[in-house]
Amino acid sequence: MMKPARFIRYYFLRFLRLKGDPRQISRGVALGTFVGITPTIPLHTIALLIFTPLLRANIVASFLASFLTCNPLTYLPQYYFSWMIGNWLTPNDLSWDRIKTVMDAVFSDASFTERLNSLTLLGMDTIIVLVVGGFILATPFTLASYFVSLRFFTGLQAKRREKHVLN
Repeated sequence: MMKPARFIRYYFLRFLRLKGDPRQISRGVALGTFVGITPTIPLHTIALLIFTPLLRANIVASFLASFLTCNPLTYLPQYYFSWMIGNWLTPNDLSWDRIKTVMDAVFSDASFTERLNSLTLLGMDTIIVLVVGGFILATPFTLASYFVSLRFFTGLQAKRREKHVLN
């Protein structure tokens, strides 16, 4: 098993080695961040494969950002805050028992279709609360990730050009 420091360094180096237009890479990072934060875990890969070409985003950056924002350390806080924000913003009142059912369905060992079927049985009010809350929760992180990564990759590209000119 990979040590945490090595794991973090590995993915940081993957980001550093991304090449291309900084705006395209930043759109990929923003899209991956948005999809990674929304409570749509069984649909993350599908959403990234659909929206990456539509937004002309870097697919590798979108998958890396999605993986970094949606991992076993972040699932529970993301669902919790999505639930709280969704309950606050929508007229629906989602109880903890229904949230536990959602979590059990998403993290079960069932097949993809069985997971989707169990999610649809939860009712539209559950889906509305979590999706509205997740979209609201993801928006500031998405905007921040776009501008931070744009600045980062623009600077990185300038350093590469400068180094290339000097050699």
